This record gives sequence, C-alpha cells and structure tokens, in this order.
Amino acid sequence: MQQIRRYGFDAAILFADILLVPHALGADLWIVTGEGSSLSTVTTVAELAALKPADGANDALAPVYETIRILSRALPARNTLIGFAGAPWTIATYMIAGQGTPDQEPAHALKVENRAVFNGLIDWITQATIVYLSAEIEAGAEVAKPFDSRAGSLQGEDFMRYSIEPMRCITATVKAEYPQISVIAFPRGAEGRYTGLHAMIGADCIAMDDGVTADWAAKNVQTKGCVQGNLASSNMVSGGAELVSETRHIVDALGAGPHIFNLGHGITPGCEPGQCAAYDRDGTRHVKRARRYGRALS
Repeated sequence: MQQIRRYGFDAAILFADILLVPHALGADLWIVTGEGSSLSTVTTVAELAALKPADGANDALAPVYETIRILSRALPARNTLIGFAGAPWTIATYMIAGQGTPDQEPAHALKVENRAVFNGLIDWITQATIVYLSAEIEAGAEVAKPFDSRAGSLQGEDFMRYSIEPMRCITATVKAEYPQISVIAFPRGAEGRYTGLHAMIGADCIAMDDGVTADWAAKNVQTKGCVQGNLASSNMVSGGAELVSETRHIVDALGAGPHIFNLGHGITPGCEPGQCAAYDRDGTRHVKRARRYGRALS
C-alpha cells in the first residue's frame, strides 16, 4: 500500500520471495547474514521424491494468501491487484544450486547430466506454481504474472522447453479455471525471442526487460498484443533529465497500442524513494519530497 499511497500507481503487485514455494514443497530454507537466502538442494531422484506434492504446499503459503486478501480489501477500487510467482526455470536454478548463481551453471549442468531429474523438478514446480497462482486468485488477485528472471540464460530448444512451455502450461491451466483472469508473462532476457510469445504462451501481455528498445518492441511484439515495460532500472537511480527523456520515449513509442508502463525489471537498492524530481517541458527541475498519500508528481 505504501507505493499506492505515495505515488498513485494504477496497479499493485505483491512480491513474495520466490523461495517460499520450494520451502513450502519441503526444501530447507535459511538466511545467511550478509549473503542472503540458501536452500537445501534437489539434484537426485531421492531428493526429488522427498518433495511434498504441489497441493500440499498451500498451508505453508497461507500468510501470502491472507496478505492478498488484506490488500484486496484495502486497495482503492481503481487499482488492479497483480498476483506474482517465480517461473519454474528460475525457481529450479535456486533449488538445484541451493542459492542464486550468476550464470545458473549448476542447473545447466544437471540438465545435461541427469535430464530425468531435471525434467521432473521442472514439472513439479510447474504444478506447484499453478496451485500457488490459483490460490492467489481465490484470495483476490485479478491478474497472474509468472516471472522468469533467468530465462535469458537458456539457449536454443531449452528456452522453449524450460521457460516458454512451463509458462504456457501455467497460463492455459489458470485461464481454463479462471477465464476472467489476465496473464502477464515475463521471460527476462529473451531479446529477439520476445517475438511471437503472445501466441506461444497464450498470455494477454508480454513483459519485457530493457534489453530491447521500445521502438523494436512496438514493431515486433506489440502488434500481437499488450506489452509491459521497459524503463531501465538504472534510470531510477540516476534520475534527472535522462529518466524523463527515456520515460517519454517509451510512452511515445508504445502509446499507439496496448501498453503497461513499467520498469524492465525490479527497483534496485540504490533508488531513493523519498526524493522525487519533476521536470517541466522546458527542462526546469523541481525537487520535492514525496507526499505520503496521493500522487507525488503530476
């Protein structure tokens, strides 16, 4: 609610750590001071078999669903509530390595060395994600958004098999049960492979990172449906005239079709939310402290 009250956005999204899902499936989860989250790994047949079934994870995830119910009641009627889940490939990279890795090499290695276990893990996470997003919808989410933050490291057929196909399965199953729900799919790092993904996934909207330009997206992706994105997160740190210029360019480039303006990924730690800079058309800069309620900037 803080961002809605401060800045007056049109939609809210509840981000819950993606590792809550593997933890609910039975993986051990702990936090290492100064390093972040760590998980017990799943790399063998026995470890895969020891996971809880997808429909047995909801009790552990009940606090997420209760938070969505609270948000659904608290949000103004004009605000859409977006449900969130990590996509299977991204979650699998953490479950195989036990932590985040810069190149997802442990997951790529298991994919080659033990394809049966790897495929089984992807399928397990896919079913758990369907259950997770369905429960979020039951709690009040109006849109479902699977995030595949590590999709860009998949090449060739692996991109289709392990990023796009699981999101297609999730989308088809969710929309069959909840036809009123829109789905936004985000395969980060897809680059030129964003083309055609509306049809391949069956999603109502494709979210894009800042690895592609808004002009390219308008010609190659937006012609098939709604797009979301794609302001670079670094612009939120640097601010200034460049931020305003990039924002206006994206809006102008994608303004002729369905577009949800957003960042190309998440807000980075260097972004200072308490200070807002507004610019007139002539470039005059006005710095103001963000208001607690309502729009901070016109």
